[in-house]
Amino acid sequence: MSEDKSDRYIKIARACLRAINEVSRDAPSRDESVQKVYSAIEDAFNSEMNFYQEELAVLTSVLERIANGQLSLEKSRALAQETLRERQHWQDNSSQLH
Repeated sequence: MSEDKSDRYIKIARACLRAINEVSRDAPSRDESVQKVYSAIEDAFNSEMNFYQEELAVLTSVLERIANGQLSLEKSRALAQETLRERQHWQDNSSQLH
């Protein structure tokens, strides 16, 4: 498993464990406990997916501009290089956020 993928799973697992610890202290009904854990999983998953959806939207926009010939070859190269640098920056920040 890649390091990024492992980090995502660890973040989601930690959210689940926090939810389990909370429900075990508060001792609500079993259904409420299960729902709290499901909600924690969904929130953690959505948090992780938001990052990738935003990144995908930017990358798609850049590719569309290049594919539609809206930019010269040199500007296309420069934009692609800048986008790759930004992508690395996004990945670095995503790892530090959680």
